[in-house]
Amino acid sequence: MMSGFRVYDENDAPEAARPMLEAARKRMGFVTTLNGVMAESPELLAGYNALAEQFGKSSLSLTAKQVVLITASVENGCEYCVAAHSTLALRARVPAEVVEALRAGRPLADEKLEAVRRLTRAVVTQRGWVDEAEVEAFLAAGHTRRNVLDIVLGVGMKTLSNYTNHLADTPLDPAWQDQEWTREQAAV
Repeated sequence: MMSGFRVYDENDAPEAARPMLEAARKRMGFVTTLNGVMAESPELLAGYNALAEQFGKSSLSLTAKQVVLITASVENGCEYCVAAHSTLALRARVPAEVVEALRAGRPLADEKLEAVRRLTRAVVTQRGWVDEAEVEAFLAAGHTRRNVLDIVLGVGMKTLSNYTNHLADTPLDPAWQDQEWTREQAAV
């Protein structure tokens, strides 16, 4: 691993991170390597978990949430998160053609979901300095200002995990291997 980052589990992690890793194992059936790396900083792990919980409660549909998570990860070039969220999206019954288009950085056929993809991409690539016309186009597609801010929440969540994975070169969990992805696969 880059810079000596370690993947912890609930038995060897710093004490404050152990309950969070135990909860992850109960929830997912395993401790993801991402959580294992984040455990080095229990505060990072807690922050990521809190953002994930809040994003899960956000005003976006389940499919729109996956569009945000995959799009942000593609734009940030996070191979780990694209694979993980592609797997989770497919398990959540997001259509395969939507997941494939997101992984390739291609527009979506569904106008409302495409507006989510475009705004998410703009937030990431423009570091939040999104052109007013882009926001207006998003609103015109049937979304709300709350949806805009919920996309910011999802991008914030992915920024924590994407950057952690870049720094630590987090190994891909076996659970995500079928959806392995490389930056070269994106047409962006």
